[in-house]
Amino acid sequence: MQSTKKTYTCEVCDLSCSSKSTLNRHMQTHSQEKPYSCEECGASFARNYNLKRHTQKHFGIKSFICEVCNSAFLYRQDLKRHVQIHTGERPFHCAACGCSFARNSHLKSHLRTHSGERPHRCDECGSAFSESSALKAHRRTHSGEKPYCCEECGSAFADPSTLKRHKRIHSGEKPYHCSMCGSAFSQSSGLKSHMRQHTGEKHFCEACGASFSNTSALKAHIRTHTGEKPYSCQKCSSVFGRASALRRHMITHSGEKPYSCDVCSTPFARKAYLKEHLRIHTGERPYSCKVCGSAFSNSSALKAHNRIHTGEKPYSCEVCHLAFSQSSAIKRHLRTHTGEKPYSCQVCGKTFARNSHLKEHLRTHTLHKELEDFVQELN
Repeated sequence: MQSTKKTYTCEVCDLSCSSKSTLNRHMQTHSQEKPYSCEECGASFARNYNLKRHTQKHFGIKSFICEVCNSAFLYRQDLKRHVQIHTGERPFHCAACGCSFARNSHLKSHLRTHSGERPHRCDECGSAFSESSALKAHRRTHSGEKPYCCEECGSAFADPSTLKRHKRIHSGEKPYHCSMCGSAFSQSSGLKSHMRQHTGEKHFCEACGASFSNTSALKAHIRTHTGEKPYSCQKCSSVFGRASALRRHMITHSGEKPYSCDVCSTPFARKAYLKEHLRIHTGERPYSCKVCGSAFSNSSALKAHNRIHTGEKPYSCEVCHLAFSQSSAIKRHLRTHTGEKPYSCQVCGKTFARNSHLKEHLRTHTLHKELEDFVQELN
């Protein structure tokens, strides 16, 4: 008579375990119970085995050495997994799609992309994750914990992968290369976004039809329709639709201008400003109008010029509803309502709403001086 091996099933996620002790260990992933604590740093663990592995980190003994690249490891199994990087061995295969993996744990995580299983749930907000590491990282969004610090600049991060990406800012490392043109990137997301330039893949805005090469750019664009500005300055309460805009804004508080022109030494807060400024010296005008061929040194000038052809006037006066094609034009117009006259003559103190009016006025002083000199010559 054939015997059937008994299995033990988890009441929370229906996972089947071969023994009761395995089930008990598994149940700790749901209860978050961590009874084993490190005497050195206070870190806690669900299993005694994990605590033993952890304590070896404090002693720093790495006795397992890779014969190929001399990398050192605390544990034999870590070395064994590392060697697969050199051999290219991927012994674990997905029966659904044929993808192969170097580790069984990677295969298990991958299988959840087919099943949609997300057994790890956040107690705070209910978000579910396919991996416990993802849940652990997510919890830090609630606690605000940032345990991973950059030794170069002191910036802190919630997860080690973000710190790893950040370090490439200092090292200049760009490990992701485009197979079509050779361009290099510090992040895989940068390479993916770049590849869409070759494939032509686009993401479209449902509100206005604008197309973007990546989803993050589309999300930032959608905020121009919704008016959402989730990034706020802690110094002056200014709000922004993009994180990059907030970072640029923070420089206005510090007054830092780290980028200097090699030709005239003019300092700039942003590298993009310096790049644009250099075109004054080189005469470069890389942005051309497709309608009339006019060339410009920056894309914003071309964008403003294009409105001459399209007739678009996106800037509207809230007082009298007159519309303008350029932001500078509406700024000048608003002074007719406010009475503001920011341009003053240093000779007589008279003020003007426009710089062009001040320039015209200054000629009256020049002509008057020339007339006085002429009269003196006659005398």
